[in-house]
Amino acid sequence: MTSFCMFVLCCGFLFAVDAIEYTKKYDGVDVDRILQNGRVLGNYIKCMLDEGSCTAEGRELKKTLPDALATGCTKCNQKQKETAEKVINHLMTKRPGDWDRLVKKYDPKGEFKRRFDGQGKKF
Repeated sequence: MTSFCMFVLCCGFLFAVDAIEYTKKYDGVDVDRILQNGRVLGNYIKCMLDEGSCTAEGRELKKTLPDALATGCTKCNQKQKETAEKVINHLMTKRPGDWDRLVKKYDPKGEFKRRFDGQGKKF
């Protein structure tokens, strides 16, 4: 389900796939501001779903998300984990339709959801 960490997507969780730890370059992104701006958040969602263009940050997130999901966010620092949880919870409660579409794309077998749920919705 948390596939969308995505948004972490969106947001402050962007990094280099082969790194031991993801880059901190985007850790300072104001995720709350993105989550409160429906237009901006919608653009990130469209990017992640291949329905719209992507910013440089969106492209990086889209490239990195599969690795983050596959590894259980083991390359994430604490800030990135907190950001991912915030974004996921926002999408699940405020934009469930978008959340479902993201999960369908990034976690079609529900593997990440089971791991995330088993850890009490924490990374």
